[in-house]
Amino acid sequence: MELTHEDSFRLNVLLANRPRAIRIDESKLVVQGLMEQGEMTVRLNPSTRPDQYLRRVRELISGHVLGSPGGYPVYLRRWTRMGQMRDESLEQLLMLGEPEAVVAAVCSPGLSDELARRAWWAMEDAENARRMLANPAIVTGRMGPVLVDFLVDYLPFETESERIIDSIRLILTSGLLDAPRRDELWQRAARKQAYLVGFLQAQPDDLPGEGRARSLPEPVAALAAAGNDCARLLRRVYAASGQTYVASVRTVLAKPPNQDVVTATFDLLRAYFAPLRPAGDPDLAIGELIADAKQFAAVASPDPSVAQVIQVCPQLASEIAAMRLLSGVGYGLVRALSIDPSVIGSLMRRKLAPAMEPVTQHLAQLNGAALA
Repeated sequence: MELTHEDSFRLNVLLANRPRAIRIDESKLVVQGLMEQGEMTVRLNPSTRPDQYLRRVRELISGHVLGSPGGYPVYLRRWTRMGQMRDESLEQLLMLGEPEAVVAAVCSPGLSDELARRAWWAMEDAENARRMLANPAIVTGRMGPVLVDFLVDYLPFETESERIIDSIRLILTSGLLDAPRRDELWQRAARKQAYLVGFLQAQPDDLPGEGRARSLPEPVAALAAAGNDCARLLRRVYAASGQTYVASVRTVLAKPPNQDVVTATFDLLRAYFAPLRPAGDPDLAIGELIADAKQFAAVASPDPSVAQVIQVCPQLASEIAAMRLLSGVGYGLVRALSIDPSVIGSLMRRKLAPAMEPVTQHLAQLNGAALA
């Protein structure tokens, strides 16, 4: 099956004019090229089934761009999301009219601001915007603000918590969002826990809320100034920003909509309290975490910085135990309760209660509440 003479001629003219990128609208049967000035459009007139005809169109384009008439090579598909494309191949990928080739380009760490512009023209997509905003070279280029604006506008249409969290985190860490729009997102976070998790991931020490600092005992403040890790973590938690952080995590865990939000919150808690557990996620159930925390927060603690703090201020042992417990929360808490991954909402929260209640109680303790 061959292309019609007219389509073959027009496509060859388009390719001869050296387009910067090509996209194919399958529903409208249109091939568009991004030229140095403006766009060039070829409207197809298929002589057979559209899917078969479009395959032949892609073969013609691939043969011209890559010298391979078989379309987007299979081996490139395997590398698409692995960032293993050579930088010199990126321009060619954007001229294939293949969505997977565009994804391969935007995943590449060698993507330039200009190539990002071409890729965005070829395929405006929220996932591509997130991939490119993970690249510092794109954030600092002309495309950075364009991608941030797109993700902000697209947020109301996102339905998956994980994608919402990623979008908020990337929007905030880009530094390209002005204060009024940041405040607007923060207001939405009061109603949507996924937004709040994104804030917690992006700027744990610079949240918009106004927490009230707790008074850190002078001997502990002196140890923190001398570099004691446990004392420094207490100073961070007792600060106004730390109190806002802990209160915000409590808000998320009070009514998480699904297990993705729960596990993302556990991940950020481990990161925040990591100085007390440098080995990382212990993958323990709640009972084991409680026992470990009690043993850890003692004058005979295996961590010298903890033993030093408790020696000068023994009344802080219970709060150090709370921080130790929070440094170990993870999927082990959920797995131990044998909850089906599809369970969400109020039923999920009831099933998670045996693990969640101790976690939220220890968080409240760090906000100054007495532990029951």
